[in-house]
Amino acid sequence: MSNLLLTHHNRRSFLKSSAVTGGGFMIGFSLLAGCQLDEQADMDLGPTLPEEWFDMNGYIKIGDNGVVTIMSPNPEGGQNIKTSMPMIIAEELDIDWTSVIVEQAPLNTEKYSRQFIGGSNAIRYGWKALRLAGASARHMLRAAAADHWGVAIEGVSTTSGILHHKSSGQSASYGEMAAAAATIAIPEAIELKETQDFQLIGSSQKNVDGPKIVTGKPLFGIDSHKDGTLIAMIIHPPAFGMKLQSFDAKSVTSLPGIRDAFSIKVLDDDFERQHFDTCTFLEVVAIVGDSTWQVMQAKKAMTVLWEPFESYTEERTYYRQSKQTLTIPAGKESTADHIAAMAQQEAKVVRKDGNPEAAFTDAAKIIERTYTAPFLAHNCMEPMNFFAHVTHDHAELIGPLQKAELTEQTIAARLGMPVENINIQLPRLGGGYGRRSYAHWAIEAALISQRMRAPIKLIYTREDDMTGGIYRPAYQATYRAALNEANELVGLHINAGGIPESPLYANRFPAGAVDHYLAESWTINTNITIGSFRASRSNFIACAEQSFLDEVAEAIDKDPIDFRLELLERAQKKPVGDNNDYDPSRYAAVLQLVRDQSGWDNQSSNVHRGVSAYYCHNSYSAQVLDVKVEAGDITVERVCCAVDCGIVINPDAAKNLAEGAIVDGIGNALFGELTFKDGAAEKSNFDQYRMIRMAEAPKQIDTHFVDNGKDPTGLGEPTFPPVFGALANALYQATGKRFYKQPFRIG
Repeated sequence: MSNLLLTHHNRRSFLKSSAVTGGGFMIGFSLLAGCQLDEQADMDLGPTLPEEWFDMNGYIKIGDNGVVTIMSPNPEGGQNIKTSMPMIIAEELDIDWTSVIVEQAPLNTEKYSRQFIGGSNAIRYGWKALRLAGASARHMLRAAAADHWGVAIEGVSTTSGILHHKSSGQSASYGEMAAAAATIAIPEAIELKETQDFQLIGSSQKNVDGPKIVTGKPLFGIDSHKDGTLIAMIIHPPAFGMKLQSFDAKSVTSLPGIRDAFSIKVLDDDFERQHFDTCTFLEVVAIVGDSTWQVMQAKKAMTVLWEPFESYTEERTYYRQSKQTLTIPAGKESTADHIAAMAQQEAKVVRKDGNPEAAFTDAAKIIERTYTAPFLAHNCMEPMNFFAHVTHDHAELIGPLQKAELTEQTIAARLGMPVENINIQLPRLGGGYGRRSYAHWAIEAALISQRMRAPIKLIYTREDDMTGGIYRPAYQATYRAALNEANELVGLHINAGGIPESPLYANRFPAGAVDHYLAESWTINTNITIGSFRASRSNFIACAEQSFLDEVAEAIDKDPIDFRLELLERAQKKPVGDNNDYDPSRYAAVLQLVRDQSGWDNQSSNVHRGVSAYYCHNSYSAQVLDVKVEAGDITVERVCCAVDCGIVINPDAAKNLAEGAIVDGIGNALFGELTFKDGAAEKSNFDQYRMIRMAEAPKQIDTHFVDNGKDPTGLGEPTFPPVFGALANALYQATGKRFYKQPFRIG
């Protein structure tokens, strides 16, 4: 199969190059538009490479000494894309990785497309475009060398940044040909490497930021500072359902180091919100001073009065496309009321196969179980923060953002400033998991700086963040299985919902594997703000589904893995329905791999095992977890994880992602819980909100990848959901007790 990728000379979204001062050249490539190579434009050549980097989304700079700089446009949040994405370019460029310098690009929506992280899509969306960028640069260098030597380009090869013409014995470094390469036109199509020829992709490379991280170099938003910077903090209502009534600025402005105290309205009333413009409290009180300690003391001394708000509606546009109207109810909500409401919801049918009503009416046995999970806080290790320096005609903003390009328009509208006058830098995120997709604190920082006419650093305390949203929703799912006289599964019914979103994925496994299938969904409105969380929705429904399948397997006297494989075989050979969104053969492959690698069929008598498998973010993951329970203490001895995410760019980084997700999942399953009383979060810091500790992490995690040569898919999230179910099923084997409510409690 040919690896020829058409370019169609898309000069605007594909490629623009320029001679570089000192004899190098630059090549740029659009990470998203580059996969839609259908526009026509002329190549824009220039004499130098100054601050203007042309209309592109990722780019290569080659100096006359052969050193290559690769810009990384997407924010780095710990998933290691700042290393892996440049590796893809370097592979096709055929450059020695030790000759590569990686730099973080700033936000620029004119030059870049899809400059954000979320949904485990960075590598998936960038795969072909990044390869094309590297391969195109390599072609230009080969063509320049062929012209210089007077030979055919077909005879020019490359090895680690060196051009060769074997017949004549001539060779040159990339740096020597860089200036000439800048004038070479791009052909109609570019030949990409065959996957079996990869040398860099598939090899483990160290995190390019590693040395800076371990030596404490400034990398994160909270490190940002410039002369004259003031510290700002906000005070938000103490409970959801409340709004600002009044405050006494004079109660703090006389305190040492305090410059001012005032209220700010984060979003205008008539502003048309986009999906990530979630804002918990529209009006907050800001306090600005000389130091963090002084401002924190002023927060404690400030006199503020709050009042209930009335219910209202707001419209949102999802990714600037489909619109939805949300109803925000009045009142101060409590977890006890949520639990009662979830038990009374009427659901709507989302999918129906066969005749599930008859299957349950005629069933010899019905198994019914209900699973619940609470709200969860994100608890990013780096506190929420943002640096802003806003003048009358320019804004410099620095801070951890996952969806910066989706936030830029909101900031511009709120400041009343053209987008082109806003400069957003993208430092490394100190944790994200969806929380930093919602940038209300960036807007707050910009408004405070605009008011103060000075650079400011806004810092949230842990209490500010944990009690002020944005959370993983609370969920509930009821599963029912109909068994016939032969003790076979003939019907499945799922009724799932949440506050305020449903976790249901109606077309995922085991849909397509059961003749009679019914999926129903419901939601409950709330004024408690929720948002993206690692593997949104999947992080709950995977646990409920996989726990229930284990219980059904036991009821029909089947090995848990055998039972799942039989269902997947049915979905592959004789699928029910035509909307199933998973590949049964790839699903089965990870189960078979984890069975082999875990030694499932040769279990030790002194540990208890659970299995789980799930598909999300276009990837498949299966896990076997070994646990011991002694005197009420849980010890996770080992987790064996199998993953099909296509081609693995950087194996060590991929294993780190899987291990981090597994530890994170175990911690949330055992300890994660946020409850509310009268609208207020009942936990506000780590002395109350329990996180997993080092000694509680698995003693061993083995990660194995399916080698199928398919294009890469997601990895940051897919290994998170399965571990909840694997742990629940292992704990059942250890204790004889099924776990239906998160967090799991042994006693």
